[in-house]
Amino acid sequence: MTNTHQAATLPATAPIPALAYLLTGCIAVIGSNSLVLGPIAPAVAASFGTSVPAVMAASAAFGLGTSASALFLARYIDGIGARRMLQGALLLLAVGLLASALAPTVIALVAAQAVAGIAAGVAMPAIYASAAAIAPPGRESGTIGVVLTGWTVSMVAGVSLSAVLADLVHWRAVFAAVAVLSAIALAALSMTSLSDVRKSGPAPTPFGALAIPGIVPLLIACTAFMTAFYGVYGYLGDHLHQDLGEPVSANALAALAYGAGFGTAAFLDGIIDRIGARRVMPFAYLLVAAVYVAIALASSNFALILAMIAIWGLANHFGLNVLVMRLTALDPSRRGTIMGLNSSVTYLAVFIGTTSFGPLYSTFGFAACALVAAVLMLVATAAGSWRSPVKS
Repeated sequence: MTNTHQAATLPATAPIPALAYLLTGCIAVIGSNSLVLGPIAPAVAASFGTSVPAVMAASAAFGLGTSASALFLARYIDGIGARRMLQGALLLLAVGLLASALAPTVIALVAAQAVAGIAAGVAMPAIYASAAAIAPPGRESGTIGVVLTGWTVSMVAGVSLSAVLADLVHWRAVFAAVAVLSAIALAALSMTSLSDVRKSGPAPTPFGALAIPGIVPLLIACTAFMTAFYGVYGYLGDHLHQDLGEPVSANALAALAYGAGFGTAAFLDGIIDRIGARRVMPFAYLLVAAVYVAIALASSNFALILAMIAIWGLANHFGLNVLVMRLTALDPSRRGTIMGLNSSVTYLAVFIGTTSFGPLYSTFGFAACALVAAVLMLVATAAGSWRSPVKS
């Protein structure tokens, strides 16, 4: 790969572009919505007089909307430009979030989250494609790692505060607050010089990128990785509240623990650049599998499960970083399309995780969910270890 040679000839201290931090903020806004429903689900369920699995149907709708949007709309990023697509997506996201805050019924909340999902399905691949495009040679992992810390911000500042806000004010205030943040992100993006590099010619077909050597095993790894995460995360909040007797606001501590682990891992991203994303991926996924087993064993103790959640965040950071690095390196000219497929698969996994783990959680409990997630991570490890014809 050319990156190896360039990294050797350019200073290792090449700065991370300032635009990367704006993309971090955009990730934080989208992440806040995609992660927030789990911790506040008990409060939402109580408000509507329904069950937590019924409320989590809104998260599933968000996942389906994101998946479909990423599959059929993200392919236009390469032709129209990431900046323009991201601006439109942030505007639509704000609309979907406002509708979520005003939803009179669970069905209305599900519909509003589907709209938010359509926006996220365009925004996420646009952000990842932009991050890879602006990364200095030899600083790919560091740049992508900075952008990925937006998930830490969404965990620490977004999800954590939302759990407290739901307790002190109302769960509707949570979606209203994230809608305001989406509008602020849109305004900030409009004032920057983030350039659009557009590719001439017709947009590729949604499944055209599947012919790129090496992409299918990575998408399989992504499916298993994300299904495991959302299957466990979606019911963590209810487990802490119902099974361990903790208040809804205690979910903020879980979010802080995960975010601390996820953010701390950013300081270790240089390891990926030195060793290589392909070599790191199997070990990162095996670590995640081990963490899920540990979470299952610690599921009855609040303090122990918080410690495991912190390690979970650290391991997931590595897993997500190497996945994005390998995918964006496959074909730089089709990054928008490739990352659209990635986002489509990711949020299809949101739907699969929240819907399939619901009956598992209701019947066998939270520990069983964590153990099934560990098995899924073994699938991800096998797929991530597959040697494709190209180095990624």
